[in-house]
Amino acid sequence: QVQLVESGGGLVQPGGSLRLSCEASGSIVSIYAMGWYRQAPGKQRELVATITNRGSTNYADSVKGRFTISRDNAKNTVYLQMNSLKPEDTAVYICNADLATMTVPHWNDYWGQGTQVTVSS
Repeated sequence: QVQLVESGGGLVQPGGSLRLSCEASGSIVSIYAMGWYRQAPGKQRELVATITNRGSTNYADSVKGRFTISRDNAKNTVYLQMNSLKPEDTAVYICNADLATMTVPHWNDYWGQGTQVTVSS
């Protein structure tokens, strides 16, 4: 069984910074991509950033230049450094991993429970 556990969310003022972490655990054989999505109240889930096992990254236009995704392959952990936060960044941030396990030996999507990020003065 795979678990994705996020941490690092919270309340921050506009212009502030937060760093999210997500660790994948379980009978993992390999991880292709990890990433972050977010969902604000009344809105659809949207991609924030992804990173492959080779370090290729992809960002939503709305966060380019402000957010940085990184990854520690040895720890099966992905990070999201969020700077210059805006009120419109307020959402539940959800970790995603595209990985293979001992019992499901092909790429498959797994999701965390999410961590709340609130940007408000």
